[in-house]
Amino acid sequence: MAILQVANQRWSLDFLPYAITDGRRFPILAIVDDFAGECLALVGDTSLPALRVVRELDTVITVRGRPTLIVAANGSELTGMVILR
Repeated sequence: MAILQVANQRWSLDFLPYAITDGRRFPILAIVDDFAGECLALVGDTSLPALRVVRELDTVITVRGRPTLIVAANGSELTGMVILR
C-alpha cells in the first residue's frame, strides 16, 4: 500500500461487533480517514444492510468529497454486489 500523504486519500470501513444486554446483535459501521486518523462516521443499528451502508457512505462523501481508495474487511457485509457497484 502507498504511504498516505493527504486526507481523503484512503478510508477504511469495518463493523464493530456489539451486543445489547439481551444478547441481540447491534453492529456499528465505522468509516475512518486513515491519513488523518479521523472517524468520519459511526452508524449503529440492529440491522445494517448493504443499501444502508451505501447511503451512509454517500452522506459522508457529500460532506468530505470522494476518497481515492476505500478499503474494507472481507466480511460479506462489505463485499456484496451492492457495495462493489
